[in-house]
Amino acid sequence: MTERWLGVVVSGDLVIAVDAEVPDAGPITIQSDQSWPLQLGDRPDAYVVMAQQVTDFATENGIDCAVVKESAVSLGGTKKAHLQSAELRGVVLCALRRATEVKLQSKAVISKTFGERKVDEYLSDSAFWKKECVGANLRVGSREAAMIILAARKKK
Repeated sequence: MTERWLGVVVSGDLVIAVDAEVPDAGPITIQSDQSWPLQLGDRPDAYVVMAQQVTDFATENGIDCAVVKESAVSLGGTKKAHLQSAELRGVVLCALRRATEVKLQSKAVISKTFGERKVDEYLSDSAFWKKECVGANLRVGSREAAMIILAARKKK
């Protein structure tokens, strides 16, 4: 059965969202590939706007499941930007949960459980993406959001 899933990666003040039709097997069909920047100004106000945008998108597009990239430990030490990304990720998680089921995927677990290669090797392999994704254009910078969909589908 085909479902509508949203793969989400939060990095800095940017949310990357890949909306795809996900069958049980075979390539996923990309419906849209979007970037949602956090608006400038007061962060709490910007979080409210982002939360509404995320909830509205998931509701209006009939998203059955959202898969969000989990936070990772920073080997270079935790800096303010890392914490602000985590804040925004929390806002996005809450907003998505208001509209749909939410799953978390870590890059480290995907590297251990999806295929024979590390995630970064898949991300740089254009032939892999041509085989795994059809439909709307998937930007190179959005491959990670699509990857977490593929990995979550495998666990389903």
